[in-house]
Amino acid sequence: MLDLILYGASGFTGELVAARLQHAQATGRKLSWGIAGRSADKLAALRQRLGAPESLPCFVAEAHDAAALRALARQARGVLTTAGPYQLHGEGLLRACVEAGTDYLDLCGEPAWMARMIHTHEAAARDSGARVLFSCGFDSVPFDLGVRFLQQAALNRCGHPLREVQCLVVEMEGTFSGGTAASLLATVEEMGRDPAVARLMADPFALTPGFSGPPQPDDAAARHEPLALAWSAPFTMATINTKNVHRTHALLGHPWGVDFVYEERQLWGSGLDGELRARGAALSGRLQSAVLGFAPARALVRRFVLPQPGKGPDAQQRERGHFTLRFTGSTAQGQTLTATVRGEGDPGYSSTSRMVSECAMALVQDTPRSRTPGGVWTPGAALGLELLPRLQQHAGLHFTIG
Repeated sequence: MLDLILYGASGFTGELVAARLQHAQATGRKLSWGIAGRSADKLAALRQRLGAPESLPCFVAEAHDAAALRALARQARGVLTTAGPYQLHGEGLLRACVEAGTDYLDLCGEPAWMARMIHTHEAAARDSGARVLFSCGFDSVPFDLGVRFLQQAALNRCGHPLREVQCLVVEMEGTFSGGTAASLLATVEEMGRDPAVARLMADPFALTPGFSGPPQPDDAAARHEPLALAWSAPFTMATINTKNVHRTHALLGHPWGVDFVYEERQLWGSGLDGELRARGAALSGRLQSAVLGFAPARALVRRFVLPQPGKGPDAQQRERGHFTLRFTGSTAQGQTLTATVRGEGDPGYSSTSRMVSECAMALVQDTPRSRTPGGVWTPGAALGLELLPRLQQHAGLHFTIG
């Protein structure tokens, strides 16, 4: 049995992940793995581009071929899929893994689908022993683990958890992937069909069934951040990351208190220029939501504006990217603490492919089921701070206090 099978390997992001896994194996890290997708020819061509041996297993399975997916899931301890949007193509593979007791990981940033999968499959995953991990890329690993890292430092230094944490995206050079763009449009379309999805997207506790915490910050306007001496606006991915942070907290048993508050925003600079940029970003976010509510507008945006699935920046552009996140929290006693997470590489491509590869190897190789049994998890809860050395050594992430 293999350690890991990568599904969707011949897609743009899938190939980046495949290259990371091949590099890991070629540099002496123990890993038995294979690639999977819809086309045998594309898989064979990918294997050749990777410089992988002919012995690298290739598996052909359509996303909606239940029998082929069941056979695939039985071949490995874990399956990592980059084939989104997951709300259109993901449930068959997830179900096959749950039935087989095989671990499942993805790059999903689609909270409505994730909420349905928790409701539909969590009980079966607990019974079979399958560990299901969503959101193992830029959304939401650095945010999820950034909060855990800061909270652990607060407990060590202050003796108390942080009651409130704010994450500011200080800088971000790079792009969101075509798959992320496709997932966004699919979610907007689903919101138009089902008002309940719109309510779920607005709920920061949508992924914690049975628990709803205190009101969370919901300021859609630009504002000045006094500690950062700069202007901020809502961060694009906050609706995904905040839900994952609160699910991690719930899975851990609410060690930071049931009144924990979390917020994410992006900095746009200081002075008048920063104010204008932040106000423009806030207005743009509201306009985008309004425009994407119309089907003809979505068609134009899909064709001419957003990156296309299967395509992305070249290697030089990907490596030039980077991001910096600053987490600041305060305890009920008034103590404050700050942590910084820095990432090398384009967030949506290079950094994401590194993060998800390390999450997958950590889950199937390093994480005992006695600690993380079957169920639907987050990377922050399932892998925890034990993942940090992998991320710092192999994924270009750096976690520091201050």
